[in-house]
Amino acid sequence: MLYKVKLKNADDAVILDSKVYEYLTTDPYLVKVDFINNLRKHSSGCAVWQKTWSKAGGGYKTETIYLHKLIAEKFLASEKSKAKNLVGAKNGNKLDCRLENICYRSRSVASRQRKTSSKVGYTGVYKENNRYRAVISVNRKSMHIGMFATAEEAALAYNKKSKELFGDDGKINVIKSK
Repeated sequence: MLYKVKLKNADDAVILDSKVYEYLTTDPYLVKVDFINNLRKHSSGCAVWQKTWSKAGGGYKTETIYLHKLIAEKFLASEKSKAKNLVGAKNGNKLDCRLENICYRSRSVASRQRKTSSKVGYTGVYKENNRYRAVISVNRKSMHIGMFATAEEAALAYNKKSKELFGDDGKINVIKSK
């Protein structure tokens, strides 16, 4: 069974499976701080719980718990390794916190999965004059894939090369329909 938990500061909801929801609603500390009802959407797009506490000697301390990290540490600890130590969403939706969607991955894979900053809107695609160049990084070196008439053709060529080089860990551009 799936649960959708509304976030306090957004119209979005986080998706949880029953095993995770049960843990979040029965763990004594999480119940005490009303964790499930105080989740917010962080500027990074993921779900987060935050509370500022007064310190005994004066001052304040802010406690921050990222939902996806909490779930990974509780349920997927055996998958964590020295190389794969960052938590991410397999489908790219940071609010989909089902166990099947959360995984540990390496920094290089996480970097590859990040949203593009390209002006064209596709990772590895750049406009040059009236054509589009497709490039991909391999071992920190830029590899030229080709020149194309449209940004979409270049993005498809990038996708093919990314799949060939990196398999399921490669970045795949979502082609926009015109």
